[in-house]
Amino acid sequence: MAKKYLVLVGSLIIQACLGGVYAWSTFVPPLIADYGLSPVQTQLIFGTTIIVFTVAMIFAGRAQSRTGPRPVAAAGGLMFGAGYAYAAFSGGGFAHILLGIGVLSGIGIGMGYVCPLATCVKWFPEHKGLVTGVSVAAFGCGAIVLSSMAEHILARGIDVLAVFGWIAALYTVLIIAGAMLLDVPESTGGAEQQAIPAGVFRSRPFWTLCAGMFCGTFAGLMVIGNLKPIGLSIGIDPLQATMAIGAFAIGNGLGRIVWGWVLDRAGVVAIPLSLAVLTVAVIALNLVPGMNAGFVAAAFCIGFGFGSCFVVYAAHLGTLYGPEAVARVYPLVFLAYGFSGIAGPTAGGMLFELTGRYFVSIGTAAAVSCAGAVVLAIYAAGQRKKKSA
Repeated sequence: MAKKYLVLVGSLIIQACLGGVYAWSTFVPPLIADYGLSPVQTQLIFGTTIIVFTVAMIFAGRAQSRTGPRPVAAAGGLMFGAGYAYAAFSGGGFAHILLGIGVLSGIGIGMGYVCPLATCVKWFPEHKGLVTGVSVAAFGCGAIVLSSMAEHILARGIDVLAVFGWIAALYTVLIIAGAMLLDVPESTGGAEQQAIPAGVFRSRPFWTLCAGMFCGTFAGLMVIGNLKPIGLSIGIDPLQATMAIGAFAIGNGLGRIVWGWVLDRAGVVAIPLSLAVLTVAVIALNLVPGMNAGFVAAAFCIGFGFGSCFVVYAAHLGTLYGPEAVARVYPLVFLAYGFSGIAGPTAGGMLFELTGRYFVSIGTAAAVSCAGAVVLAIYAAGQRKKKSA
């Protein structure tokens, strides 16, 4: 059926545009140099975008189930563009950029993100895992396009606020165009919702998965929010530091597909394994000063581990509570990502301001990720023991 593939195309367009949020560190140096923002302020903007995005996703999910995905996704495109347009005319003031990109575009991302996921699953019920992985992979790879485009424009001496204006114009059109391709099959209209099991929000699995989501995304967001400044601070060539953002995005997109495949075959052990890979990759950033290729490779591996967070927890919840319940439980687990969006990048910026080096920031990210790997390893052992009993 051609219609479902048009829906998939629209979903990929939307997700790729919204995923440009991960290109944020491209804008950090000019915001600091040209408008006097501090490292902490730049990371507060990024962190606010993430937490607003996760909260908005909960309400957007309910709205799209009532009205359909098209109007919600289109409204998300308008909000996203409005946020960047407001920042473009902000004069470089921290509070205005925080409101525009942190709050308004964050709402737009949340509204747009949930619609492709919910819609694609309905059109491809026999390939839910694959189509979800492909959709979120497009979001993960969105930073490649935006970081490359923005770096090219900034290199020509164009002001960073003008770049925000270009993003507002182009991405608003693309997101709305993608939204117009979204539709739901008629056969899903009267599906009965599965009840959430009693006590799920007080259960050990729920809070353990929240902890894992927080630890993995804390480490990943601390790095991606500061990636280019980290590279420049350890002698990485500016072009290679920008390439590292793209490498992170490629790893992020690939990880979202590969870790879902690993989970299908290895079971819950894939979750602590993904956190262990992330920990080792983060540590590697402190071992490659001046090594351009090593820095890019480490960024790729961090993205690969980080990408797992957006697949393995949702899939494991489906195993525990059933596919219909995931739509209501997973957004609350996903809130841990929002909290890490504030904590991770901001902590990275604060530690740099206190020490003058990113060494401590990187070590903190690795320690948090390692703690998550230990907690999830204990949980995975208990789940496997329970299954074999």
